[in-house]
Amino acid sequence: MSFSSIFGWPLKEFYLLTGNYGIAVILFGLLVNLILLPFMAKSKKSMMRMTRLNPKMQALQEKYAKDQQRLQTETMKLYKEEGVSPMSGCLWTLIPFPILIALYSVIRQPLTKMMVLGEEAVTSLTEWVTANAGFVAAESGRSAAYQEIQIADLIHENWSAVTSALGDFGGKLIDLNYHFLGLNLGEQPTFQLWRTDWSDASVWLPAVGLFLIPVISAGMSWVSMIISQKTNPQPATAANNSTNKTMMIFMPLMSLWICFSMPAALGVYWIVNSVFGILRDVGLTKYFTKTLDLEDAEREQKAEVRRARELEEERARQKEETERRREAGESTVNRNTSKKKLQASQKQQNDERKAEAAREERAARRARLGIPENETPPAQVGHRRYARGRAYDPDRYGAQFAPKAPSEASDEITEVTGE
Repeated sequence: MSFSSIFGWPLKEFYLLTGNYGIAVILFGLLVNLILLPFMAKSKKSMMRMTRLNPKMQALQEKYAKDQQRLQTETMKLYKEEGVSPMSGCLWTLIPFPILIALYSVIRQPLTKMMVLGEEAVTSLTEWVTANAGFVAAESGRSAAYQEIQIADLIHENWSAVTSALGDFGGKLIDLNYHFLGLNLGEQPTFQLWRTDWSDASVWLPAVGLFLIPVISAGMSWVSMIISQKTNPQPATAANNSTNKTMMIFMPLMSLWICFSMPAALGVYWIVNSVFGILRDVGLTKYFTKTLDLEDAEREQKAEVRRARELEEERARQKEETERRREAGESTVNRNTSKKKLQASQKQQNDERKAEAAREERAARRARLGIPENETPPAQVGHRRYARGRAYDPDRYGAQFAPKAPSEASDEITEVTGE
């Protein structure tokens, strides 16, 4: 079983359930969107997170505008802290394209991909419609690419005769009717409406209906792009603006080209996928807006608690350092002291050190030269050598008149007063 045949099975089951090919395509599109919903939700959440990081990203770009290597490092660090992968929002958006290709194969080859008939069965059916229903096989070109659709249409028109002659091939053969709302979804739309027979309503009405399918598909693709840009705003840079304008033109034109180049059933699927995509985008945006608001609030609360804890730890560390320096007799510097006062204090300490060094040098020189130290004269009080006069003699009037020490004077006062 090929990859495309895997997608042919649900389409066949939906057709057997509803009996309508258009509804089967719509249900198939719904099934695909439901299966992809978890992946698209993850992609949507990642894109919204990236959008919320735009202010921080702009700040980094301004800060490290001249250092691209540092900018890249800081950007990856920011992604890691926020738990964001820049590629996760893009990878999942590419999944619908392989599904679209597989569905195209199923629609183009209903006998081999949807009904899973073998080569022998397909050959027998081709020979029968060629001999009995006027089918002419094409060697190449567009007709050759879509000849299984033509054979399926002829089998539907001659169902009783085909099954009577060939059987139903073990229940695999399906009476497949491509018609939906008066349109044959197995046909390819054409933009050359001027070649249509406008005199016959049964001809021009289906032609106009098929023509509108690619137009509606392109319109829905454009609306989907508008909603996606509004729900996922990007920084208003020149590069982003240019990219958005390009995508606004490219995606609808690509949808228009694909739907005009392939069977109309693929255009119906494209429209259905766009509608479900718009509903999914709006719903997920509302849901993740609330979710990310709560996550951001919780993250900010944790950050505040962490900052408060770090501040408390820093204060405790400073207090311990202050106590250690005090016990060790080391001076500490008050951080609130002005620079001018610190300079004055430093100058005073330097002057004191210089004076002490000078005194020590003078004493060493006296000792080296054998000069005795000056004795303290009786007239000295404190550092004033002659406070009592140069001729002061403590024994001039006798010992009783000599100045007494402060302790002796205090004892005499006590004896006199009796206190």
